[in-house]
Amino acid sequence: MEQTINNDTIVIVDDEDMVLISIDSFLQLESDYTIKTFTKAAEAFEYITENSVDLVISDYLMPEMNGIEFLAKVRNVKPEIPRIILTGYADKENAIKAINEVGLFQYIEKPWDNDNLLLIIRNGIEKFKLIKQLQDKITEINDAYSDLNSMHKEILKAFV
Repeated sequence: MEQTINNDTIVIVDDEDMVLISIDSFLQLESDYTIKTFTKAAEAFEYITENSVDLVISDYLMPEMNGIEFLAKVRNVKPEIPRIILTGYADKENAIKAINEVGLFQYIEKPWDNDNLLLIIRNGIEKFKLIKQLQDKITEINDAYSDLNSMHKEILKAFV
């Protein structure tokens, strides 16, 4: 039996190893996503800038850089990637700030529900793919319009 490889890659950043292990283990069992985990936001950011990534999950409170700052940096280099923040603090003010500042796809509170987390991830990746398809179609239409415009000019030259 041939195994298919899913190219969907999820980056998870949290300064707590247990959170990373928990989410990674669950996703390894319940999905075929490629999971990349990081305890340091700077290392995760470097990975994201150099690789294809389909979704990013970040803890809110981390020692070197908080999740909002990290996801804002991700948004600056790859704005199309859905961004999810995971937090143990039910802080509505920071949730609103995160949604507005970094265009969050979702805000999830710890402890999370695994089934809900998986659904959110699937929806985020589906959104990413649909936006990419839309961007590809827009590019295709713009190219076709440009070609049509060129042909129109050629026809006008021939008859004028």
